[in-house]
Amino acid sequence: MSTLSPFHLAFPVHDLAAARRFYGDILGCAEGRSSEQWIDFNLFGHQIVAHLAPAPETAHHNPVDGQQVPVPHFGVVLAWQAFDELAGRVRAAGVPFVIEPYLRFAGQPGEQKTMFFHDFSGNALEFKAFRDPASLFATD
Repeated sequence: MSTLSPFHLAFPVHDLAAARRFYGDILGCAEGRSSEQWIDFNLFGHQIVAHLAPAPETAHHNPVDGQQVPVPHFGVVLAWQAFDELAGRVRAAGVPFVIEPYLRFAGQPGEQKTMFFHDFSGNALEFKAFRDPASLFATD
């Protein structure tokens, strides 16, 4: 598999101090540059930027694998053990899951763990881990 370039994502938050607690303390993201209007975070090697803005629009939900998946959402594909470690930190912090961590496509190509939760501004996040990382884009 080739080396991936880091992505950049800017998203709205209604409280920068709450964003700092959620992304820094709970998710363990190192903080980069910041101002009175935004904060850079290192999300597993990717640059995300929390921008102070009005509350985001209400998310929609689409049925996927018997679950109601919030749209829009963002996240990172993690290593198998890193997924479990993050799920433990999120649970220990009392962050409610929109979709509890579970195993999808067991025994099939693309077998993966996935979980969904919201940040303190209502942005939906999904983190997942593939048993075989090479099956990230598997179709069968």
